Amino acid sequence: MHQIYTESLRLHERIAGKITIEPKIDIHTQHDLALLYSPGVAGPCLEIAENPEQVWRYTMKGNTVAVVTDGSAVLGLGNIGAAAAIPVMEGKAMLFKKFAGINAFPICLNTQQTDEIVQTIRLISPIFGGINLEDISAPRCFEVEEQLQNLGIPVFHDDQHGTAVVALAALINACKVLGKKLEDLKVVINGSGAAGVAIARLLRCVSNDTNVCIPVQSVLMADTHGIIHRNRTDLNKIKQEMLNYTNLHNQRGTLTDALRNADVFIGVSVGNLLTPDDIAGMAKDAIVFALANPTPEIMPDEAIKGGAAIVGTGRSDFPNQINNVLGFPGIFKGALQVRAKTITPKMKLAAAYAIANCVDTPSANAIIPSALNDKVVQTVAEAVAAAATEG
Repeated sequence: MHQIYTESLRLHERIAGKITIEPKIDIHTQHDLALLYSPGVAGPCLEIAENPEQVWRYTMKGNTVAVVTDGSAVLGLGNIGAAAAIPVMEGKAMLFKKFAGINAFPICLNTQQTDEIVQTIRLISPIFGGINLEDISAPRCFEVEEQLQNLGIPVFHDDQHGTAVVALAALINACKVLGKKLEDLKVVINGSGAAGVAIARLLRCVSNDTNVCIPVQSVLMADTHGIIHRNRTDLNKIKQEMLNYTNLHNQRGTLTDALRNADVFIGVSVGNLLTPDDIAGMAKDAIVFALANPTPEIMPDEAIKGGAAIVGTGRSDFPNQINNVLGFPGIFKGALQVRAKTITPKMKLAAAYAIANCVDTPSANAIIPSALNDKVVQTVAEAVAAAATEG
């Protein structure tokens, strides 16, 4: 791993940032200058002042997203702060442009106060058609997103919903390969942060028809203290709320207890957490998504040794990479195309099924399309736009 760090440092030093701003049109004459700036620019300014909706017609707003972080939960690096988060946010902006043609700007805020983050986003929102929240720790990430749902443009925490959408897409195809039904699965999610909570929420409203909600019936959540159940006295507000849709039979015990006879393990926690014996205690043809990065909860060969039929990770050097880049570019592209005001659960479900359908013939080592599959973004965008306009 140190080799890739060294190469990356050299590259970042050479290019000094991964994105740039370029004009769409050249200025060759005084008339060009007059049209694009003073005095001609007063024309669109006055139109927008008279009718604010014209901002979508005359400016970059309709194809521009802010990538906003407070640097509190960056990749697997933790709370490294706003400045240290810049390379990641630049990278996210680069991926928006590369895969969806969307202009995106890294906004790294030097505060970790919920009210300050919310107010700052409100104040800068006029130029943006959407807000991608990134690498903000729980529970603050939930609070920020919830308070901004009335902003009038989509506010989407990708660490939550992007992860959930792509994980669901992988699970849809894993079930196809193994002949299982989503609604019959017993799912264990380890990690009760942003991603784990969002995955649980999405699984509990899964359906083969996105107009009808048929949820996964059994979802258990676990954290560092074991299964999250009603008799625990150490649960924060988010974990208490999760009990409305997980652990419906109030099961208690350790993560190992939770895994006994489970069909699916989804890890969004820490590396080297499980052993082959843990996997051996799961149901036949178990599905293991070990998504901790850079070290999964269990390495694929160890999971297979324990009896897993299908294994996915967040890494590109193993089959079945469950990567958010399959989700957020198309989700935002579709939302921007129809000027959606929020990203609804229906839109997320539509995105998950669209991603899954990009794999023509799923197999144990190919349940999810490649992050470089050029048809994914447009397929997802069309599905999301349709779901948004259907209401």
